[in-house]
Amino acid sequence: MKKTTAPKSPKSNVNKVVLAYSGGLDTSVILKWLQDEYGCEVITFTADIGQGEELEPARKKAQKFGIKKIYIEDLREEFVRDFVFPMFRANTVYEGEYLLGTSIARPLIAKRLVEIAKKEKADAISHGATGKGNDQVRFELGAYALMPNIKVIAPWREWDLLSRDKLLAYADQHGIPVDYKKRKGEAPFSMDANLLHISYEGGVLEDPNREPPAQGMWRLTVPVEKAPNKPEVIELEFSRGDLVAINGKKMKAHELLATLNTMGGRHGVGRLDLVENRYVGMKSRGCYETPGGTILLRAHRAIESLTLDREVAHLKDDLMPRYASLVYNGYWWSPERIALQTLIDHTQALVSGTVRLKLYKGTVTVVGRSSKHSLFDARISTFDDDGGAYNQADAGGFIKLNALRMRIAATKRK
Repeated sequence: MKKTTAPKSPKSNVNKVVLAYSGGLDTSVILKWLQDEYGCEVITFTADIGQGEELEPARKKAQKFGIKKIYIEDLREEFVRDFVFPMFRANTVYEGEYLLGTSIARPLIAKRLVEIAKKEKADAISHGATGKGNDQVRFELGAYALMPNIKVIAPWREWDLLSRDKLLAYADQHGIPVDYKKRKGEAPFSMDANLLHISYEGGVLEDPNREPPAQGMWRLTVPVEKAPNKPEVIELEFSRGDLVAINGKKMKAHELLATLNTMGGRHGVGRLDLVENRYVGMKSRGCYETPGGTILLRAHRAIESLTLDREVAHLKDDLMPRYASLVYNGYWWSPERIALQTLIDHTQALVSGTVRLKLYKGTVTVVGRSSKHSLFDARISTFDDDGGAYNQADAGGFIKLNALRMRIAATKRK
């Protein structure tokens, strides 16, 4: 009789995994859990995308658990240049308000996870996103698009550590340091930050009718009540749809966005309290600070108003909600997003010039714009004598032709 052997556990096929590691409680627990449950080598990857935190503690925590290969990378310039700026060329807004600060960071992290996995010949990647949120989708769709056969380990969908008490007990058992506020249950919300924004979710914010707490939130922007009583006028310069200088000073992409954050923050620009529709089906309340992005969007639309053909501008506006959904839902690396980006980038060839804006008490007001590619013709647009540049009599036939279908329908109804 032929002897049969039991099939191997999928866990036994994972010898090496690359973990997206922040150094916080969740991913620190995940690091040890991967070692215990999968018995595998863990490689950590920590991205600096402008979250404003010291990243060396993450290295020390990883070393404490015997991690030999630790990647800590400054991705701020790539993040803004190759992800934020292309998204803003499309004037991207999700559900009318959200500037997608969290969403746009995930495809870059997924890209680097896959690149490190290939370099290290890892069997899997892992992340700390929960099974209720959008980030699991964004990380994994990106990973599969770039490395189709990669295995993804999502501990929140596997383990039974589904409460704060269980996480803390596991952390205590394995000597994982825990922030005092998390231990005492005093962290009133979760926070995610990068160069484009800070998001606040969970905790006390899960009641959509409760005003956000005055303490702890809104770290980039002052309350409008405390903003300066004098407006600040700034000038932004664009080239081919991208911001290249502020007040005449050229900077790298990430420096430009950081500067706008500082400028907008001191005037209380860019706060948002939103109930949004997650891709996984539920509604979620989030509070966001996006001072630089709010200024950038207003300025980009202003320079486009001067340089884009009317129908091209309207086509972009038609396509933008679809583009926004692709970014929000995690389809950055999809063929349809790439195709849309090709069209959008084509429209930006002549979107160059300067925009002046006034920042005051939480508002951003366009007060001037100019471009050598301007389609604004004052000879034709003027309300004064145009010297024959525009024949007003032409409008009569134009109106009658456009009214023809309505005139016919009205006649038939008599």
